[in-house]
Amino acid sequence: MKLNKQDILKALETISAPGEGQNMVESGAVTNVVTFADEVIVDITISNPSLQAKKKTEVEIMKTIHDIVYEKAKITVNVKVNAPAKAAPNVIKGKAIPGIKNIIAVASGKGGVGKSTVTANLAVTLAKMGFKVGVLDADIYGPSMPIMFDVELERPLAVNVDGKSKMRPVENYGVKMLSIGFFTKPDQAVVWRGPMAAKALNQMIFDAAWGELDFMLLDLPPGTGDIHLSIMQSLPITGAVVVSTPQNVALADAKKGVAMFQQDSINVPVLGIIENMAYFTPDELPDHKYYIFGKEGAQNLAEDLEVRFLGELPLVQSIREAGDVGRPAALQTATSLEKAFEKLTQNVVEEVVRRNDDLPPTEAIKITTMAGCSAVKK
Repeated sequence: MKLNKQDILKALETISAPGEGQNMVESGAVTNVVTFADEVIVDITISNPSLQAKKKTEVEIMKTIHDIVYEKAKITVNVKVNAPAKAAPNVIKGKAIPGIKNIIAVASGKGGVGKSTVTANLAVTLAKMGFKVGVLDADIYGPSMPIMFDVELERPLAVNVDGKSKMRPVENYGVKMLSIGFFTKPDQAVVWRGPMAAKALNQMIFDAAWGELDFMLLDLPPGTGDIHLSIMQSLPITGAVVVSTPQNVALADAKKGVAMFQQDSINVPVLGIIENMAYFTPDELPDHKYYIFGKEGAQNLAEDLEVRFLGELPLVQSIREAGDVGRPAALQTATSLEKAFEKLTQNVVEEVVRRNDDLPPTEAIKITTMAGCSAVKK
């Protein structure tokens, strides 16, 4: 079929321009349309620089042309961002860690959704892909990385770097890591106030010889509290990944976790949402899926919040067993779990690359008002 430019423009008139009272064509957002046979190229300029806005615009245009003009049209959408100049940017209170390219925060609004398990498996999968990876266990009160990487009895050693004494992270499965669990006894509770916990984290971040890393994963504690603010004031975080299970109780807290990163005083890009324990498949019934905690809850939440759904992970006994014995399940070769974690990790890397192409580096935040330390309506 030969596409007509006027048909394309008429279809685009049915889409409202973001933040405008007019459609995409009337507002001038659509700057050019080129057709050739069954191919069409649409150039559009938007003012919202977020990844979510760009993706939503692209998807809306493609869907509208397919629905109204020709369902098999080959469409290319070139989205250009013309964001208005901002006032003063955030002042960097923290400092970048030399040699670390990307810092990814893995968070959850609620405990018990498998955030640490996901972090461990993302880390080993990234290492298998050939990346240099580090993990900072920022869950001061419930550190679990030493168990999950089978290094409970290890202790960081002191090394000399440029005349300064630094901690050398413990390493296993090609992943470097530091955790407060290396400095406490297994049965010892960490009973610290926020400032002391923040000081310990700063030491593990800046007084460690991390070397060259492509990715540092931060395993954050559940919730949206003091540790999270301390981390984001100390480090320029590339992006955040939020982990949730499908049920409403977990999703309500996951929504708050996303809102924390997106609020104006923090403004850390959310790379996407991961749904853990999405379904259960018994060995004897491999074609059956039982949605024990609900179905596609995190996927629907991602759509509602206009962030990417990074993937789902099944409820599998071997994932729990692998974490307990200190060998993450993603290391099980030629299994469905290995494939699931590989796909998930590829999606995370894809979002990081896209984020770095489309947005400037994130600055460590500086809280100048109580707005960054209180409930903010989103």
